[in-house]
Formats: sequence, C-alpha cells, structure tokens
Amino acid sequence: MSDFSVLIGGKAGDGIDMAGLIIARILNQLGYRLYIYRDYPSIIRGGHTFSIIRASENKIATHLNKVDSLLALNQDSVDFHSDKTKDNTFLVYDSDVVKSETLPPGRQALGLPLEKIMKEEDAPAVMRNSCLIGGFAKAIGVEWNILERVLRKNISKGIDLNLRVAHRGYEEVKELVRIDIVANPSLPLLTGNEAIGLGLVRGGLRAYIAYPMTPSSSLLHFLAQKAEDFALKVVHPESEIAVILMALGFSYAGERVAVGTSGGGFCLMTEGLSLAGMAEVPITIILGQRPGPSTGMPTHTAQSDLHFVLNAGQGEFPRFVVSPGDAEEAYFWSSVALNISWKYQTPSIILVDKSLCEGVYSFDIDLVGELGEESPVLWDREKPYKRYLDTETGVSPLAFVPDKEAIVKVDSYAHDEFGITTEEAEKIGSMQDKRWRKEKYLRKELEQYELVRVYGNKSSSFALLCWGSNKGVCVEAGENLGLKVIQPLVLSPFPVRQFQDAINGVKKLVCVENNSTGQLASLVNRYGVGVDEKILKYDGRPFSLDELEERLRKL
Repeated sequence: MSDFSVLIGGKAGDGIDMAGLIIARILNQLGYRLYIYRDYPSIIRGGHTFSIIRASENKIATHLNKVDSLLALNQDSVDFHSDKTKDNTFLVYDSDVVKSETLPPGRQALGLPLEKIMKEEDAPAVMRNSCLIGGFAKAIGVEWNILERVLRKNISKGIDLNLRVAHRGYEEVKELVRIDIVANPSLPLLTGNEAIGLGLVRGGLRAYIAYPMTPSSSLLHFLAQKAEDFALKVVHPESEIAVILMALGFSYAGERVAVGTSGGGFCLMTEGLSLAGMAEVPITIILGQRPGPSTGMPTHTAQSDLHFVLNAGQGEFPRFVVSPGDAEEAYFWSSVALNISWKYQTPSIILVDKSLCEGVYSFDIDLVGELGEESPVLWDREKPYKRYLDTETGVSPLAFVPDKEAIVKVDSYAHDEFGITTEEAEKIGSMQDKRWRKEKYLRKELEQYELVRVYGNKSSSFALLCWGSNKGVCVEAGENLGLKVIQPLVLSPFPVRQFQDAINGVKKLVCVENNSTGQLASLVNRYGVGVDEKILKYDGRPFSLDELEERLRKL
C-alpha cells in the first residue's frame, strides 16, 4: 500500500495530539513520508478533536478526507466521521462507549473494551489511546518491537504501564492489512512552527518575544524549551503591544530578534510596525493566520490577512513579506527573512497559517538550499556617527548602545541623518527617498532566489495559482490532473519578472485560496494578471486533496 490515512478522534483532553504523533512515528519507522492535519476546538477539555495522519511513499503536504482506518475513542468519532470511511476502511474502537449498531455498515471493525482494560491494569483513562494504538499497530501488521521502540522514545512518564496497556490492545485484535516497509530512510517529523524556529536560529536569532496566540503559540513554547540549547532569550510579556516594543528595544541594542502573533495581535502591533519603518529598526514578525474578523475561530485556519500585512501601519515604508508553503520552505525563508531585516533595516514578515504552523511534516534537510548568516552594515568609525546616513543603497551603517564613541539616536518622528526631529521639507523628502531606495536594492538581491515556483505539468495551459500552505494540496492535485501549479513565495516586494515568466503560456488561471475574496488574485491583478476562476474555502478548514480534485474536475 503506497498511501495510507488514519483518523484518530476523541474529546479534548484525551491526548489525541500525542496519539497522532505516535502513529505517525510508527509509520515513519516503516519508511513512509508523513503529514498530519489537526482539528480541535478552542477549549481545554470536552468538545471533539481529531487528527488525520497520512503516510505515503512520496513526500506529501496535505491530507485526504477519505481514510483507510478510523480509530474511535468515543461515540462522536464514529458519528462525525463515518462519511470519511470507504468500503475497505477498518475501525478500531472503544467497545465500552461506542455503540456497535452506529458503526458504518459493511466496514471491518475491531472493538476493544478500553475502560475494562484500564480498570484491570489500574491505568489512568488517558492511557486508553495507548491501548487503541496497540490494537491499530497489530491490525496493520506492525511488529511489536517497532511499537515498543516508538513508545519508549516518545513517552516519558509511566512507560512500563503504557507498554502493558498497549500490549493488551495488541493481543486483543488480529491483523487485517499489512503495511509494507518501504525503501526510504526515516526523516524527522517537524511542525511548521518548529521548522520556523529552527530557521530563525539558523539565521542568527538571539531573542524571541511573543504573547501566546494560536497558531503561533507552539513556536513560543518550542523556542522556550530550546532556549538554553541555542543561547536564546525567550520572553513572554503582558501584551502584543509590549511584545513589539520590547523586540524593538532588543534590536536597537544589536540583538537579532523575532516576534510571533496572529491577526488580532498583529493589529495591536501595527503602530510598533510603523515605528520600525520610520526608525529603520530591524524586526522579523511571524504572523500565523486564523479566521476572523475579530476573535473568529482561534484554532482553525485561513489566508485572510494578506492585504492587511501588505498595507499595515500608518505612512509608507518598505517591507519584506514571504509566505512559505511547507516545512522546508518555512525553515529556509525564516532564516532569509531574519537576515533581510538586518541587512536592509526594514520589517520582515513571515506570513503563515494554522495549517502550516501546526501541521506535521516529514522534514528533508536535503531539500533546503544553502543558507548563511549575513552581517549588517556596521559603522566604520572613521567619521562622526550618523544613524540615518544617506547612502547609495539607503542602508545606513549601524552602531549599537552602549558605544562610547557613538550617539545612537533613533526617532519615530521625521528626522535628519543624525536622528534629530525635523520638519524641513527638503530633509523630509530625502529621508523618505532614502528609505524607499532600500527596496530597489532588495529587489535586485532577491533575484538570486527562486521567488516563484512552478510544479506539475509545466507545459499545461491550465494553471493553479496558490500561496502558503495550499502549496501541498495544489501541487499534488496538479500532478494528478496534469496541471501547471504556480506558487509565489515572496509577496512584497512582488517578484513581477519571475511571476510573468511563470504564467507564460497559461490560458486559464485558477486561484486556490482559503479566504472569501481571493486576496492573491487581487494582488496579481495589480500587475496586470487576471485570474479566470477562484476556488475559495473559508470555513476554517483547509482543502483536502480529494476535495480540491473534485472541485477542479467541475471546471
């Protein structure tokens, strides 16, 4: 079997997230490439949560709605997901709580009396998922030693009891289908946020400041856990306003810094963003999108903040905006974005979404390009220091406090080269020209990168246009249906020349986005490119591969 999907469901608090990761790591041991889609409500306990773990011989970055196995810890998991089963789907379920008459007809089903087993083993209820995983592993023909090795590596508390419970589940069921070992080396499994964090560290990150806001919260948790390993300062201030201002303070003192947030937090940061634009203080912002307006759905996904990010902040100033599409791109472009913000002393924004931030990927470092940590332009100490020296590139040499030989004055007001407030017309104009001159040189430097990627049937006149996490589903759908797929990575400054080259020969352009207005379609229209059709989804859930292919066939 070259492609296999399993859904595990239960209520919040049942440990579904960890159970999904353990299943993925079992399949990873067999050489498969993985992607995990997580769906959960914005509550701590109760409700319904599930993960879809997809394994394939080839690299993937999207899930399927139709699954090969359904693991049900409660009745809701059967009631809500029976429509995701196929004729050959098998179920492993808790027979103590799931009513057998509600199971989808014609499907193989293996019931485990989980509550009974927990009582007999004197195990806490959360270990029910270990028992269920044991039964699932036996059902797909996984050897016990592989399951034991994965459990020992991933469970730190009560491992002996977990193994005993898992073994009970393993012995209770029979093998239904054998998942063969494939000839791929195992790869590390990373969430998009973990890839972003590692990319930032690769780019020289020294401090990370954030207020927890889904879906960027796990990036804060990850970097806090790894702070000692990477010699990082990780701070959780009292609000998003404090986050951006504290980060600008770190940057003023010469520390490479990044902040993380979502749309609502970014709203509060916009005045600080403008301060960074005027004061030319380097700052890198990770914005994980989720549905709005306002609080919207905190634990679901969207791509509705593109225009907000491109236009946020009062006044005009250059910015760098990149939207990676998978874990490898998240790693690479997070490092590049941090370097760009320091090289050009301008805000860099890494625009991602819940699907990428919390999705789990098989991470292949060999697919990541060459990276380096670039040094910013520094003061040569030959002349009196001017913080905003007007140079050919617009980039002023930096000095940092405390430097006894330099007065490092930054100013949110209109200012001259020294950073002294001024309202003189000539100086105001020249300083604005200086700031925008940086974008000209940034555009030139960016040409060394692949800013627009093309996949699928590159000679097809029917093309899909996508951005961000929709890369995975569009690329696979394009390959399956013989379509060209175009993915702009950098959205500001927009790579006009590379984009024009990518759409050459395209007669029908279909834009796929997770918003209700087609924000990327509107953006490319500014550059004279019309989109023929839009496939939009804005219910907080990402496209699945089978769903997108069905909608494409209708075109």
